Amino acid sequence: MKKKGLLFTLFAALLVLLTGCDSLDVMNPKGPMAKTQSDVIIFSMIVMAGILFVVYALYIFMLTKYRASKAAPDYEPPHEEGSKWLEITWTLIPVIIVTVLSVVTIRSTVAVESPPEGYDNQKPLVIYAASSNFKWHFSYPEEGIETVNYLNIPTNRPIEFRLYSYGPITSFWVPQLGGQKYAMSDMVTTLHLAADHEGSFDGKNSNFSGKGFAHMQFEVLAMSPAKYTEWVKEVKGSASELTEEEFNSLLKTEFVGRKTYSSTHLTFRPAPEGEHGGHHHGGSSNGDSHKESDKEMDHSKMDHSNMDHSNMNHSNNEHQEMEHAQHGN
Repeated sequence: MKKKGLLFTLFAALLVLLTGCDSLDVMNPKGPMAKTQSDVIIFSMIVMAGILFVVYALYIFMLTKYRASKAAPDYEPPHEEGSKWLEITWTLIPVIIVTVLSVVTIRSTVAVESPPEGYDNQKPLVIYAASSNFKWHFSYPEEGIETVNYLNIPTNRPIEFRLYSYGPITSFWVPQLGGQKYAMSDMVTTLHLAADHEGSFDGKNSNFSGKGFAHMQFEVLAMSPAKYTEWVKEVKGSASELTEEEFNSLLKTEFVGRKTYSSTHLTFRPAPEGEHGGHHHGGSSNGDSHKESDKEMDHSKMDHSNMDHSNMNHSNNEHQEMEHAQHGN
């Protein structure tokens, strides 16, 4: 009895603590992508709850109907063959459940990987989000500005994030706007988001990337298009330009606060896409490294050919000297 009382107390305390928790961000969507994912989560939870209800109902029914009775010790129950229809039923039901969940998952995945529905006729705002140990760099090529560790976006406009990393693999995630996507070096991944409501949302790195992983959080401020335009003008008029020396210093510094610049690092350090895609070693571009390797190959070929030619002349001279000596003898 004491153990049952202790378990009941712990369960009651757990319920009290859970009721005091804030709502999960993923269940409080503020954009079309997050709304799609939230609907899929809720639908999946309802399906799983229905399955559990049926399983527990059958469990209680079986325990009640086929519980131990006061039959004689030598009693043997009658032998009954299996039911064909029952076999078909409990095989078909899981197939139907998996099929429905698969269709819902595929459709939702296609939806969140495409531009938001209802924003097809609008030009997306392209923002390059680059991670480094342990910070986020947000470049706005359309506006020609850049921020560090905070992000401002306009509402009711599609946002196209282009993600990459200057260090280990990270994961860009704003739970109230949509799902996460990885940011990797030597390539750019694309994430489509949009904000339907103004407000401040939490952004984070959802992939463990080292000792400063917990500090890779940033604020996403969704504002009206008019306020966003005013903010861009203010940044251009008051912020300093981002130089290559300062950007290199930022990459080396592990923890920095919020920073704002009136230019982007894309002018001198382009994102790894298009002609700048591929592996980069030692700070040189892919094309330059190929050119250098080609020059080395040509130079080595030229050296080999000269060496072969000199060896051939040397052997010819030796042959002539041997013939002259023989004639002299």
